[in-house]
Amino acid sequence: MTKILVVEDDHALAQAIIINLKARDYEVQVAQNAADALRIAGEWVPDAMLLDLGLPDLSGLDVLRGTRGWSDMPILVVSARQLQQGKIEALDAGADDYITKPFAMGELLARLRAALRRTGSSVSGADPLVVTKDGHLRFDLANKQVWRDGELVKLTPNEWGIVDFLVKHQGKLVSKLDLLHAVWGENYNRETNYLRVYLSQVRQKLEQEPKNPAHFITELGFGYRFVV
Repeated sequence: MTKILVVEDDHALAQAIIINLKARDYEVQVAQNAADALRIAGEWVPDAMLLDLGLPDLSGLDVLRGTRGWSDMPILVVSARQLQQGKIEALDAGADDYITKPFAMGELLARLRAALRRTGSSVSGADPLVVTKDGHLRFDLANKQVWRDGELVKLTPNEWGIVDFLVKHQGKLVSKLDLLHAVWGENYNRETNYLRVYLSQVRQKLEQEPKNPAHFITELGFGYRFVV
């Protein structure tokens, strides 16, 4: 399993990244300061690092330089600093990529996969084919495709985001907040009406009986569950 170290002192953002990485079968550890980042990197030896520059004890650049002294793992800087000079400094210090906050989660994951491919590391997230027990639905998560009774169904990006996250957590209860963060990002906390609207659309497209769904289930007061 590919190991990713997330160095981020913003707890909400770190949790959103962790949820998305674990959903794609990455093994994840998190550090909220530079000292922990350097310690975990040395002891755990991750395959890649997502690194914030604005840490409470030292600059993320110090972590970058310290890690580059012994490791060539992909290091992707994730920072709110938008000045060109800051990006140049990070890249010159050894960063493989620079992603400016706020960012789309899909872009972050795509850049991580690209960095892992460039270094020859294994890339998680190549999910297997998932078929419901009744044979009604078939999901190819790696290629973002779903078939209903043998017919390819076209989903919008947000509809697919919901389907993808729930199917990857099949059988498990997913909270409204976790699903909202996974699809729309960590800045969305109160817009649970989005979930009702888009899940209704998903059921209309995929369920045989949208008003009595067999697979995309609402657990009232708690969240949602995908049942194979």
